[in-house]
Amino acid sequence: MGTAGANTRETVGERRQLINVAYRLLGSLAEAEDAVQEAYARWYALPRSRQDEVGSPGAWLTTVTGRICLDVLGSARARRERYVGAWLPDPLPDRTEWGHGHGTDPADQMVLDESVTMAFLVVLESMTPAERVAFVLHDVFRYPFAEIGGVLGRTPGACKQLAASARRRVRAAPAPVAAAAQADAVRRVKEAWETKDIPALVDLLDPAAVMTADGGGVAGAVLRPVEGGARIAQYMAAIADRAPGLELLERSVNGLPGLVARQAGAVTTVAAFEVTDGSVTRIWVVRNPEKLRPWGADGW
Repeated sequence: MGTAGANTRETVGERRQLINVAYRLLGSLAEAEDAVQEAYARWYALPRSRQDEVGSPGAWLTTVTGRICLDVLGSARARRERYVGAWLPDPLPDRTEWGHGHGTDPADQMVLDESVTMAFLVVLESMTPAERVAFVLHDVFRYPFAEIGGVLGRTPGACKQLAASARRRVRAAPAPVAAAAQADAVRRVKEAWETKDIPALVDLLDPAAVMTADGGGVAGAVLRPVEGGARIAQYMAAIADRAPGLELLERSVNGLPGLVARQAGAVTTVAAFEVTDGSVTRIWVVRNPEKLRPWGADGW
């Protein structure tokens, strides 16, 4: 009984870690929670004698969660091709900014570090499913390649090669700036946007900047990326014209300074930014209400 009780406590205690792993693998809080729930369902479906044979329930759950995520990633490409417009990872709030955030909601469980920034997640999206699993489990969570081999059904050496390939993609991306520098750039964008100062916006945006919006076919959003600082500035000013009473707030988005737009008290848009050498190079705008559920009124 003692062993079974210890195993039960360990499996329950693993949930937060598993949610963090699954979100980084999938970029979706709902899919991450589903994957973790499925892993637990498989654990509790094991006979007690089989559970007692498992030396580390946490490692078992991680392996199963990883395999489930691998399957989801394999089918995600086809689903995202049917998605209306661009698909972006779910934006994450920092619940401490709102005096909220110690519940069981998956967003409350997230550790906000550089491995969940929108820029990092977008790079992860460019990887093959196997690369993403190998890289996230090894480079982010420090799992050994022998364990990762059990997830991917490959040799440790093959997993090492996958992680190295993924690492090259990460290194090719722009290096992140300090949070303070990003906060300054985002604040200036907010001020220029609120005053519809298009020349000021153009100055803040890199000439080759790209803005990608995710409305999911539900909320109004441009279906293709807007390219070029001048075009983005004009688009932002047009949005401000069409949305009287829009309230812009500086808030953490995936662990970095970003902007949240509210209308009549409800969050309608969450924007994440990439800043390079003082200029905004990428803006990711999420408007799909399904992805904004963690930003709801609970505790706000």
